[in-house]
Order: sequence, then structure tokens, then C-alpha cells
Amino acid sequence: MKPKNKAKFNLSKFIFCILITEGAGIIGSIATSSSVKTWFLTINKPSFQPPSWIFAPVWTLLFLLMGISLYLVWNKKNNIRWFWVQLFLNIVWSYLFFGLKNPTLAVFEIVLLWFAILINIIIFWRYNKRASILLFPYLAWVSFASFLNFSIARLN
Repeated sequence: MKPKNKAKFNLSKFIFCILITEGAGIIGSIATSSSVKTWFLTINKPSFQPPSWIFAPVWTLLFLLMGISLYLVWNKKNNIRWFWVQLFLNIVWSYLFFGLKNPTLAVFEIVLLWFAILINIIIFWRYNKRASILLFPYLAWVSFASFLNFSIARLN
């Protein structure tokens, strides 16, 4: 009986996947950085608003996990369209909330993002359970961010 062929680790593809997701974070941070030390300081925030310093490390870790997840399914004959959809929506949220300074519009968009992540998790589960599980913290954080976004929109 032959052992199952496991895919060999491809360092260049792994790095590429990480760069894609971290790059999306950088693109989103362009809108964020222009407002986080100005407009964002002036709006009302709920009491459970985390300190500002927490967001960069959390998002860096989440984008890393997304990149690893993408790497694990890259060669599968599956549909990673939802991965691109959720990544795009993630970037768009930053531009709606921070760029346009519109928390209300961002609430509607983050709901779409949440569902896109959930769909992506379900699709990845069919092909690679580890890839799917790596997205659970992302969904959890976006769940919290959705409530935070809603609360900010309500307070302003």
C-alpha cells in the first residue's frame, strides 16, 4: 500500500499568499491612517472600544492567517472566488468607514463582509478543514468589529 502523496511545501507560493493578504491590509490602512489620528479621535465611541494600538497587531495576525489559509487551498480544484470577494470587501470597509468617514454606510458593508467570510469558510471546509479553521478568528474579529461599527454609527 502506497502512502498518500502529500503536497510539498512551496515557499515562494506561501510567501506570495502572505504578501497578497498583508498587501490588502496595507491598502486598507491607507484610508485608515489618514483618519485615525484626526476624525476618529473626534467621534463618539462605545465604552468597549479597544485601545487603538491593538488593531494593527490583530489585523496583521488575521491577514497572516488568511494568507496561510489561501496557501492551503491554492492548488485545490475549488472556487476561491469568495476568498477574493471577502478580501475586497475588507479593503472597501476601510475606505467607507475611515476614508469617507461614514460609519453608517460601513455597517451595511461589514454585514456583507461577514457573510462573505462565512461563505468562504464553508467553501474552504470542503477542501481543507485547516484552511477553514484558520479563518475562524477572522470571522470572530469581524463579528466584534461589526458590533463596534454599529455602536459607533448609532452614537454619531
